Amino acid sequence: MDMQVFKLNKIKSMLAFTGLLSVAGSALADVTEANSVLIAPVVVTGTRIEQNSFDLPMSIDVTGAEEIQEGQLKVNLSESSSRVPGVVINNRNNPAQDLAIQIRGFGARSAFGVRGVRLYADGIPMTMPDGQGQTGTFNLDTAERVEYLRGPFSALYGNSSGGVVQIFTKDGEADPTLTGGVTFGSYNTDRESLTFSDSGEGFDYVINANTYSSDGYRAQSTTRRDTVHAKINFKLSEDTKLSLVATGLDQPNNLDPQGLDATQLQTNRRQAGTNSETFNTRVTRSHEQIGAILEHKLSENDALRVMTYYGQRDNEQYQSVSIAAQTTSPGFERNGGGVAVIDRSFGGVDARWIHQGELASKPFNLTLGFNYDEMSDERTGYENFTSGSGTTCGASGRICGVKGSLRRDETNDLNNFDQYAQASWDVYSKLSLSGGLRHSRVAFKMKDRYIATGNGDDSGSVTFTETTPVIGAVFKYNDKINFFANAGQSFETPTFVEMAYNPDYNISGLNLALKPAKSNQYEMGAKAFIGDNTLVNVSLFKIDTTDEIVVATSQGGRTTYRNVPSSERKGLEFSMDSQFANDVRLYLAYTLLDAKFTEAFSACITPFPNGSSCRYGTAGDFETIAAGSKIPGTYRYNLYGEVSWKHQVTGFNTALEMRKTSESNVSFNVADGQAENYTVFNWRGGFKQNLNNWNFSEFVRVENVFDKNYVGSIRVADGNQRFYEPAPGRNWLLGLNASYSFK
Repeated sequence: MDMQVFKLNKIKSMLAFTGLLSVAGSALADVTEANSVLIAPVVVTGTRIEQNSFDLPMSIDVTGAEEIQEGQLKVNLSESSSRVPGVVINNRNNPAQDLAIQIRGFGARSAFGVRGVRLYADGIPMTMPDGQGQTGTFNLDTAERVEYLRGPFSALYGNSSGGVVQIFTKDGEADPTLTGGVTFGSYNTDRESLTFSDSGEGFDYVINANTYSSDGYRAQSTTRRDTVHAKINFKLSEDTKLSLVATGLDQPNNLDPQGLDATQLQTNRRQAGTNSETFNTRVTRSHEQIGAILEHKLSENDALRVMTYYGQRDNEQYQSVSIAAQTTSPGFERNGGGVAVIDRSFGGVDARWIHQGELASKPFNLTLGFNYDEMSDERTGYENFTSGSGTTCGASGRICGVKGSLRRDETNDLNNFDQYAQASWDVYSKLSLSGGLRHSRVAFKMKDRYIATGNGDDSGSVTFTETTPVIGAVFKYNDKINFFANAGQSFETPTFVEMAYNPDYNISGLNLALKPAKSNQYEMGAKAFIGDNTLVNVSLFKIDTTDEIVVATSQGGRTTYRNVPSSERKGLEFSMDSQFANDVRLYLAYTLLDAKFTEAFSACITPFPNGSSCRYGTAGDFETIAAGSKIPGTYRYNLYGEVSWKHQVTGFNTALEMRKTSESNVSFNVADGQAENYTVFNWRGGFKQNLNNWNFSEFVRVENVFDKNYVGSIRVADGNQRFYEPAPGRNWLLGLNASYSFK
């Protein structure tokens, strides 16, 4: 890119945003008193007990229902997550792949789904025992809030807890309430939603059903997603509460545009990736889950909480693996084919005793508990071609995009059994101490049933155990300023996908040489109220990791993983939330992250020297990655800013949002390319009306106002150099909502 053009665009973008700030500042110049007092939210994640986030020795932020729902499509968590420092959730604009979440650089390597970050919905795990999860079942229509926990205290949630993201469903309305909404937008986007909520004597509930469809920004990206979600609370007695939570998801034939290489990105950013249309790359997915949470007060100071859940998830994915790589010809006997099918059942239980009382006449709380989770996958693979009628895509009349011969057949069983203790104690009025300890056992077992010539028995098992401590303190300087510090250890096992194949193509069985990554985390920071209208949070962190898990080889459609010696993440997070008079609000969130490998290691050269693979043990296929190289997929900085205004008399609201993001390496070697830095602006505006029992709202949203070309997400270390998933240009949404209360 021409540097002068870049600088000019950067200046124009910053001037536009600072201009709006100036207008807001002028409007507030004569205001001497805010019309509301800003209060830090109450959170559960982190301590497992409801506490004000201002008083906790950890970095934890909340996006509330207003930020999640007002002027938003309400499909992806990425719509509101930019407000949280330290968190990166990129919309891949790829309906076949779930969102990838990064917290302080953890999770950056994920090619699909979420790794390295724990997910929960109403206290029920959405992360499997091996550390992989999905956000597609998060229901944003009924969300009361989403909590984002970063830093050492996330380790108390077990494996792959580089951070914790937890969504909470609201309780039922006091009166029967029916809410409906429809949203239209660019690329033939269409979403409808219907919610019914009520409460009665000893119970309340909320039920939501919604459907979303879109042709997508790129070719081969048509999507449809249907979901249902319900939560029912029963007050069984004065001391006992039972909550039931159920979720269902159906995604039929969501097309997969895959990634683009640098040339394709420049030529036509809306095209599908190489062979995506030829092989009709797509995913069909379904998910059903139910959970129950029983809370019983044993005494004035003691309570018992038991949670149990069960679910099923089916996934069928068609990939663009070359026909040559899918055949049983020499060198490709172990390929799993181009169609991956997973039939999963999962479930678990969590039980804890909670004590809230005094120790030495000072407030003290203690939580003791255990959890057991298990998952079983029936995993099969098939060739993505066969003979018959259709579009010929290869020699001998082969037809692609259809399920062919069996190439993989196995059962993957996983379970974890963890025990944990967590406590906090107000030593005196200005000092509180918190800490905890968790012991985790994660067991992998694979039974291979596809044994053929050149494809040996890949059966195997391995168990990992780890104990992770954490300790923290809060010093309350005064009523408006708190300082905190904490330290702890965390770990991340490889997922079953990463364990499945050995980097040495000649060795059968699980990749038993792959070890969990272990991290020492340190954090310090401050939380402060400035006057009655501004809340500021700032934190500094450092994370030292050994045995970071990275891509090792890619051959014939098989990707394998390995450990590298060490890495480091350090940085700063800052947020400021100001609520002024006349309903003007200013919000800023900034993250500075230095994520790098601290020791040299070898990695596959891209593009692969022999045109199709990186061969383990072949020196010419590898290059040395120097110490100090950036961890690919991480961002040096992220800045989010928002100025919003509400006019209560007319019901009008509007906001201008800005996101500014640094460049990011797409692979271990910077010479492989970068996703360039970018600055984008979004605008939203709408009205609300109240008429007797009716509430109406309408909104218009314009994304990427200045039509900036940028890369929305990166496919890290892609062996075919198809690293880039482009974001849409200027696009719009129009939403209409109505709610009726049967009072």
